[in-house]
Order: sequence, then structure tokens, then C-alpha cells
Amino acid sequence: MDHRDRIHDQFTRQAVVFSEAPAMTDVEAIKLLIEAAHAQPAHRSLDVACGPGLVVLEFAGVVSSAVGLDTTQAMLDRARELQRERNIANVEWVPGEADALPFPSDSFDIVTCRFAFHHMQQPRTTLREMIRVARPGGRIVVCDGVAAEDQAKADAFNAFECMRDPSTARFLKATELRALFADAGLSIEAERAYRVPTELEGLLKASFPAEGDADRLRAIVRASLENDGLGMNTRRRGDRILLDYPALVLSAQKPR
Repeated sequence: MDHRDRIHDQFTRQAVVFSEAPAMTDVEAIKLLIEAAHAQPAHRSLDVACGPGLVVLEFAGVVSSAVGLDTTQAMLDRARELQRERNIANVEWVPGEADALPFPSDSFDIVTCRFAFHHMQQPRTTLREMIRVARPGGRIVVCDGVAAEDQAKADAFNAFECMRDPSTARFLKATELRALFADAGLSIEAERAYRVPTELEGLLKASFPAEGDADRLRAIVRASLENDGLGMNTRRRGDRILLDYPALVLSAQKPR
């Protein structure tokens, strides 16, 4: 199974669970992207690797038209279900690959991507495609989880995530994500860091690791209680283990 097959496998199984996860449905977190994009009623937006369309559907309440692209058909099917439930008309769902966007250059006022760069083996290519399809003066907004700057913690975090979700390629550090923007010729105009709280058993219930790996994942998290070895602020609350995913929103304007 190659990497693209792993993405299709994982996200076909995750389509409904992903669309209902509190971390994904958090409207206030999605508003961070809308604010960073300076979304206006006349704008046309694109969300790359849109999953079940949660970002697209929120943008649709602000912009004239919102487009979502994803490589997994089950995710697009789920997005259409949510669209029907909310009775939203000004959206479009497009199957396609993030590293070869099927749109002409200079097509969108806003291009976003949320919690997907860590699934991409070539995030640099995706960012350049996002820039290509944005209009001059349009805004590029990327949100993703980030690994700790400490290399040992970053390595441990990525090993944990690749085991938990085999479609993971690598979580970048915040410095690496900023460097992607700089290398692509973008000047970051705003950034916002926040944390996405979760609970270990709920996280594992929504995941599809290989058989036998769930207990290994529990052991890794328990070990991180001693020294925050994953960089996830692991802690106990009663009989539950809580963790936080550090996240970063970066926005930039495409040069005119």
C-alpha cells in the first residue's frame, strides 16, 4: 500500500468520525482561518484537502462561493451530506490532489488548508499550488498541528502519530512551517498559535492504527506523563489522560 492508498484507506474509515470530532467542528477555531483570510462577501474561497467540508461550509456563510477539494471520495460524500443538512447552496465539491490542483491560475481570493500538511509527503509542492491558484493579492492560510522544536520530542511525537494514523507523513515544527512560506516567496502577515485538547481513549476510538498498536500507543502516552516526551502537555485528570495538539495558523498575501 503506497502513501496515497493509506490516505484513502484511513479517511474513508474516518469520514463520519472526523466530521463529528469536537476538535474539527470547533467553530471558533475555524473562525481563526476566516479572520486570517480577511474573508469578504465578494470573495471566492478554496479549501484544499477539505475532508468533510467543515471549513468550506463555514466560509460559505461569509463569501460568495466556497469550493472544497479532497482526494478521498468518502470525505466528499460526507461533505455533501452536511451541506444538505445545513441547506447551503453556494458550495462546490471537487475531487483532486493537493499537489496538482485542477484549477486555473489566479482563480481564488482565498486558499486555505487545515490539518492536512502533515499527511503530505511534499507539502512544499502543495503550498506552491495553493499560491498558483490564488489571485494576486489573495490570501493563503495554512493551519496545522506542529511538532515541538526540541528534536527528541518532535521525533517521538511523529513516531506516535505515524503509528496512530498510518496516513501521517510528518508534522513540521513551527519554524519549518514558517520556512515553507519564506521559501515560497510569501511574507507571513499574521500567525496564531493555539492548542487542540483531546483525551487519550477518545483519540484512539477515532483512530485506526494497525492491529495491536493501540496498546503500544497507550504505553507511549503514559510514559510521556513523566517528562512531556511528546510535547503534548500530557496529564492525568482522574482516570483519564489528556493531551493537547499544538496548532499554528499562518496567513500571507500572494504578491501582486
